[in-house]
Amino acid sequence: MSVVVIGVNHRTGPLAVLERLSIAPNDIGKAVLGLSRRDNLREVAVLSTCNRTEVYAVAERFHPAYANIRDFLCELGSINADDLHPYLYSQHDEAAARHLLEVTAGLHSAVLGESEILGQVRHAWQVARDEGGVRGVLDLLFRHALRTGKRARAETAIGRGTASISHAAVEMATERLGTLAGRRVLVVGAGEMGVGVTTALHKAGAAEIVVANRTPERGSRLAAQVAGRAVGLDELRDALTTSDVVLACTASGESIVTAADIVAAHRAGAPLLVVDIAVPRSVERAAADLAGVTLLDLDDLRDWADRGLALRAAETDRVRAIVDEQLEHFALESTARQAAPLVAQLHERAEDVRTGELVRFAARLSTLDTAERDAVEALTRTIVAKLLHAPSVRLRHDAGTPQGERNAAAVSDLFDLG
Repeated sequence: MSVVVIGVNHRTGPLAVLERLSIAPNDIGKAVLGLSRRDNLREVAVLSTCNRTEVYAVAERFHPAYANIRDFLCELGSINADDLHPYLYSQHDEAAARHLLEVTAGLHSAVLGESEILGQVRHAWQVARDEGGVRGVLDLLFRHALRTGKRARAETAIGRGTASISHAAVEMATERLGTLAGRRVLVVGAGEMGVGVTTALHKAGAAEIVVANRTPERGSRLAAQVAGRAVGLDELRDALTTSDVVLACTASGESIVTAADIVAAHRAGAPLLVVDIAVPRSVERAAADLAGVTLLDLDDLRDWADRGLALRAAETDRVRAIVDEQLEHFALESTARQAAPLVAQLHERAEDVRTGELVRFAARLSTLDTAERDAVEALTRTIVAKLLHAPSVRLRHDAGTPQGERNAAAVSDLFDLG
């Protein structure tokens, strides 16, 4: 069995491709179920964020598993396999495990060390568990990945400063304008990203924050936290009329803010900075052609974040040391688990022999009273347990080594466990 990961991220594919492969949080479960039905995938988890869409799987053979996952991604994005191939990356076994640990630690994020990925990996794991996609191997791997992410941020400075996409977007807007003090800002979307953006805007001193959301109640709760106000999407054009900055971060999968909306707001060429950090993008790209409008998206944010990379790059070696340590823990625990079925078989065979002999001698033991029968039961169990203790410990200890393979083969042959 091998662990494999196949996907596209912000380093290997353009935003236009990431948009087509993006999976909404509510659709992750359906994706896991669909992949789980494919012939060559034993376990499956799907991680889809604004920076990546990745499928983690456990498979007996790499190439058939690769084909299953590639076909899924092609169907998802309506992309021909030849067109998708240049953007795909794949890893297997230790490299795949290392990849997930590094992703969770923030080493592969557009904003190095950002913290939002930790929650996104946890969500992918929980959904896959709920849908029956992960069992022994991936469950263990994701647990170690989450420990790695927590340790990276607790034991190093990788996450200090700008440590999220939402906060980086606000900082980029601040740099563009010089300051957000006195600015009126419209936030489109009240999900997890919207919360981060709104909090950062409040700290940056924005004069007014308006939250536009499809569900007004959720928008109202968020706006109340920063003494702002909330509007429904049907009031979007009115809100645009008085806004200096728009930060769009919905998970709708469609254009929420269109060029026509901005034109209808009668801005007459007044400067408007629009930062769209949604994937797929939620601001129509034609808005960039309007007079006075500056439209920035995740590609711009990544370029901006790269300039500050050196501030955290010194911490990456310390984070990689944590990754190495957790990877070793995962490997040791994983190999120990590989011995568990054989050990269980050995104990089952011994138990069958023990109970079979008790049945065979039942007539001779029929004169024993209850206490004496209990004593015989306890005695025989103890003898079996003591005889099997040393080989069981040795099988677990040597699992994953050449000696362990020889031991396992010998036990299987000697006790006919094949």
